[in-house]
Amino acid sequence: MKILILGSGGREHALAWAVKQNPKCDTLLCAPGNAGIAKIADCHALDIEDPEAVVAFAQTQGVDFVIIGPEAPLVAGVGDRLRSNGIMTFGPDKAAAQLEASKNFTKEVCAAANAPTAAYGHFTDPAAAKQYVRDQGAPIVVKADGLAAGKGVVVAMTVAEAETAIDTMFAGEFGSAGAEVVIEEFMEGEEASLFVLCDGMTALPVGTAQDHKRAFDGDTGPNTGGMGAYSPAPILDPVTLNKAMEEIVYPTLKELNARKIPYQGVLYVGLMIKEGQPRLVEYNVRFGDPECQVLMMRLGAQAFDLIEATARGRLAGAQVNWADDHALSIVMATKGYPGNYAKGSVINGLDHLPETSKSMCFHAGTTQTETAITATGGRVLNITARAESLRAAREAAYSAADQVDWPEGFFRTDIGWRAL
Repeated sequence: MKILILGSGGREHALAWAVKQNPKCDTLLCAPGNAGIAKIADCHALDIEDPEAVVAFAQTQGVDFVIIGPEAPLVAGVGDRLRSNGIMTFGPDKAAAQLEASKNFTKEVCAAANAPTAAYGHFTDPAAAKQYVRDQGAPIVVKADGLAAGKGVVVAMTVAEAETAIDTMFAGEFGSAGAEVVIEEFMEGEEASLFVLCDGMTALPVGTAQDHKRAFDGDTGPNTGGMGAYSPAPILDPVTLNKAMEEIVYPTLKELNARKIPYQGVLYVGLMIKEGQPRLVEYNVRFGDPECQVLMMRLGAQAFDLIEATARGRLAGAQVNWADDHALSIVMATKGYPGNYAKGSVINGLDHLPETSKSMCFHAGTTQTETAITATGGRVLNITARAESLRAAREAAYSAADQVDWPEGFFRTDIGWRAL
């Protein structure tokens, strides 16, 4: 099979790494890719948010199967156009991608499905939003309604902080994503992520993980796209996971089908868990990043079999074969992230890192120049390791991270602290 992966981040490198191991993969392409992906796939410059350009490229290259990594192409309808041209594709269509593209849409679906989530208000006017905050009090959560690359969420501990967030969003910090805001009740508990494959009819849980959103140790500093992750998440024990499926996932999929919006792809179910009761924080319509890295490290080659079964509508007969293991991933980011940061710094020491089934450096924001690998993004590397225990995986990942020679980078030193 000739397989094309769309995207350029750590998630896509992890997907490429897993897919490449599967004997069904004859040729692997990636667009646009990065310096790490280029070692295992043919990378091509392509506007992956342009449906016609993606279809034309896939047809020219004779692509059999497309895996869409990030959310933006899904929201742009790339999956719809590929499927309408007879190209097998993994990822929901544009209508279903509204689960991530519009937080208000998700809230409406949850209300109709009676899925437990935070109480909320939806606003297009800053004055009304601020009044709602004053009425509700703090702490409270302010979210840009649209896509904001994982950064359009402010957990405000005071009313003043919430009002500043409202002003910032309506002023355009997140572009059109902040033209509308959703303000939610602050939910207490422990966050975890559940990943579910869906083929329109069948839903199959394929793993749990826990992300670390804050920039610095001790869960301090600004929210980021994620500074590290580990899998499995102990708080999502079998009983709690089953509750999440029965009370949140299945009712959501049923409501989408009732609206004639069948969901096909991976559903990222962000949960807040308190005293064994899960409530929905958010849905994403793609694998999380960096959660994908730890899931792919644990799944290996079977990941593509599951992805293919999803696209073919054959999940009913599929099963996940888990080893009794743990994986942990450390994000190395450019100093200044998630705010302003410099691009182009040189990263040394990568050649000495192990590349095995138990240890990988997945590239996120990197470019290969004539002489070096340079950092071109905020989140740049994902140092990932797998072992029989979480503690051993953590030690292996940090040992590898310490070998990277990159003075302009930083990483958290406490990934996995909740479980350990």
